[in-house]
Amino acid sequence: MSLVSRSSARRRRTTVAASLGGALALALTACGSPTSHDSSMPGRDTPSSVASTAQGTHHGDSAMPGMTMNTGDGLVTKKDGYTLAAKAATLPTGKATSYRFAITGPDTKPVTDFAVEQTKRLHFYAIRSDLTGFQHVHPTMADDGTWTAGLGALRPGSWRLFAQFTPRTGAGKGQDFVLSRTVTVPGSAATTVLPKASTTATVDGYTITVQGELMAGMAHPLTVTVSKDGKPVTDLQPYLGTYAHLTAFHEGDQAFAHLHPENKVEGRRGGPSLSFHAELAKSGNWRLFLQFRTAGTLHTAALTLRVS
Repeated sequence: MSLVSRSSARRRRTTVAASLGGALALALTACGSPTSHDSSMPGRDTPSSVASTAQGTHHGDSAMPGMTMNTGDGLVTKKDGYTLAAKAATLPTGKATSYRFAITGPDTKPVTDFAVEQTKRLHFYAIRSDLTGFQHVHPTMADDGTWTAGLGALRPGSWRLFAQFTPRTGAGKGQDFVLSRTVTVPGSAATTVLPKASTTATVDGYTITVQGELMAGMAHPLTVTVSKDGKPVTDLQPYLGTYAHLTAFHEGDQAFAHLHPENKVEGRRGGPSLSFHAELAKSGNWRLFLQFRTAGTLHTAALTLRVS
């Protein structure tokens, strides 16, 4: 099965690739002290556990649910002249930390004008190489274009950090990007075996059921249903402009996929069923992370999906 966003309706523009250069180093060095974390940072939004054995939140013009982006798999640091620039190659073990970075454009200068998508100008994800330890946070940006992402405690191992954004001006105006870098968290890095593929997961007393026959390279509908104690859940609260946020990572290479529910947000209560458009280019196992809010609490359910 596969989870990939539908192709963006926007035209992509090709720009000249540019190197980071000395301007970026100066920008990162000169930035001020870290700013406050987003409310969706672990520990700031009444976080919940992640379902199953995994351990454990898009950008543009407030896109309607169902609008997805042709962002690629996110496994590059540079694309079309835009770069995810950062100095840190390691992050501390077992404690909250801040990760500082900038998005530089074709002119090698930090970009400061971003479109708002799903209520945020930039979405930031951290995922361990074995697809555990998922975090989705929303960094804050200083006037000079330096972003500060507040991350919860990280386990030892290799982590990939993704930034998802859309420039509002410049050569890449309206183009959707997902760029990433890897960092190392020192220590003994035991690998967790990915849980077997399943169409259900439980978290905080909620049961998540996924329905849909997904095949690599083909678009298929995907339905997620939320229930509790055997009863449909109809009190899902809007989260980032939708009733649920859906992200997936491919086993082995950590390729990124992001889907939005096709359901329109109407009022303060939604559910139990959410429709998604799924289109994945790669076969194999994908780890799905579904985030939804009830009674002010953010829940994150995780399950493994097999794509043929």
